[in-house]
Amino acid sequence: MMNYQEALDYISSVYKFGSKLGLENIKYLLNLMGNPHEGLKVIHVAGTNGKGSTSSFISAVLVEQGYKVGLYTSPFLEEFTERIRVNGENIPKKELAEITAFTKEKVEQMLADGMNHPTEFEVVTAIGFEYFKRQKVDYLVLEVGLGGRGDSTNVIDDPLVSVITPIDFDHVEYLGNTLDKIAYEKAGIIKKNSFVVSYPQKEEAMKVIEEVCVQQHAKLSVAAIDRIELLEYDEEGQRFHTYCGEEKFENLSIALLGEHQTQNATVALTALKVLMEEHQIDISQEAMYTGFKKTVWPGRLEIMKKNPTVLIDGAHNIHGIRALKKALTKLYAQKRLILVIAILGDKDVSGMLSEIIPLADQVVLTQPNNERALPVDRLEERVRPYQKPVRKEAEIPKAVEAAFELAHEEDVIVFCGSLYMIGDVRTILRHRKP
Repeated sequence: MMNYQEALDYISSVYKFGSKLGLENIKYLLNLMGNPHEGLKVIHVAGTNGKGSTSSFISAVLVEQGYKVGLYTSPFLEEFTERIRVNGENIPKKELAEITAFTKEKVEQMLADGMNHPTEFEVVTAIGFEYFKRQKVDYLVLEVGLGGRGDSTNVIDDPLVSVITPIDFDHVEYLGNTLDKIAYEKAGIIKKNSFVVSYPQKEEAMKVIEEVCVQQHAKLSVAAIDRIELLEYDEEGQRFHTYCGEEKFENLSIALLGEHQTQNATVALTALKVLMEEHQIDISQEAMYTGFKKTVWPGRLEIMKKNPTVLIDGAHNIHGIRALKKALTKLYAQKRLILVIAILGDKDVSGMLSEIIPLADQVVLTQPNNERALPVDRLEERVRPYQKPVRKEAEIPKAVEAAFELAHEEDVIVFCGSLYMIGDVRTILRHRKP
C-alpha cells in the first residue's frame, strides 16, 4: 500500500518518460484498468488559453444544479490533488495513494507485455478516470493537457460537447508553428456526429475547425463574444449582458477579473445551452447565474491582499500577458506598479516582456522552480533595454519580500509570467504575516 508522498514520488518519477502525443499507450493502460473512462458523460475542453476558467464555469453551474461533477485540469498551483476534483473538492490524499498504487500495478503489467512506459500525464489521466468512475460522477468536465488529437484525454469517444477556447501559439514544438496546424491538433477532439462549441477564432484557425466539423458531421456553435455588453468592472468582478444564439442573458455577474473572462463565460454558457437543448440536461437559469457568480479560478488575475494590492496571474504566453496588460491598464492605470516576473526559457520571452515591462515602475526578476526556467541573469539581459529599475532575486520567497519592501500601501504588486512561480507565490502569500 502506498502513502500520499510515495504516490507523488511515483508520479514525478514518471516525468522522465517525457511528453508523447498519441493514444496507443493510454488505451492499453486503461484497458488493463477495466476502461474506467467508458460510460462517463464528458464535456471535453481544448484550446490554448481560457481552458481552466471555461471548465470551471461549466462545472460550477452543473454543481449548482445539484449534479455530481468531476473536474480534471492541469497544471496544479499549490497542491497536486487540485488536478482531480469532484464538486470543488480535491481528490483525498488517501484515495490518490490507493488509486496510484492500483495504476502502478497495471503499468508494470504493461511493461511486462512489452509496451512503452506511459508518460506522467498518461498516468495522471488514468488515475483521474479511475477516481471519477469510483465516484460515479454525473458529468466530467475534462480539460485537454496538450493539443487535443494526440492528448491522452482524447480516448473519450462520445463527448456530450467538445469545447474549443481561444487558440494561439504555444507548445509549437509539439503542435506545429502555424495557427492552422495548431488548430488541427485542437480540433482532434471533434468526434463524429457530435456537438462543438468554439470561441470565434482567428480566420485560419476557424477555417480548420469548420472543415473538421463538416468532415465529422458535427454541429458547430460559435460563441457570440462580439455581443457582450460590459456594464460594471472593478476589483470585485464584472457584470455584463451576453447572448447565446438569439437569447439574451442580462446582468450576469462573475468574480473573475479581466474582460477575457466575460468571453470565457460566454463560451461556457454556449456549451451549457448545448447540454440543455441537444441532451435535454436540466439546468435552471438560477443555477446558471449563481454558478457563474460562484466560479473561482485561483492564480488568474487573483487579488490576494490589499494595502498594497497584491495580484497574481498565471499569464505564461503572449495571449495571457496581453489579457493581463489590458486588465492592469483598466483597473490600475493611475497606480505605481511593482512587477515580479519569472518566465520559462521555451516561451516567447521577448514578446511577453515587450507587452508587460513598459507598464512597470519597478521590476523584480526571479525564476520558477522548473528545469525549463530562464535563469534570472539571462532574464535581466532581456529586460535591460527597457531601462526600468530592476532587482534580481533568484529565490521566489526573497522576490516576494523584495516586492513588499519596494511597495507603499497605495501601490500594486503583480506576480506573473509562469504558473509554476504563481503556485509558490500563492502559498507564500497565504501564510505570510501582514
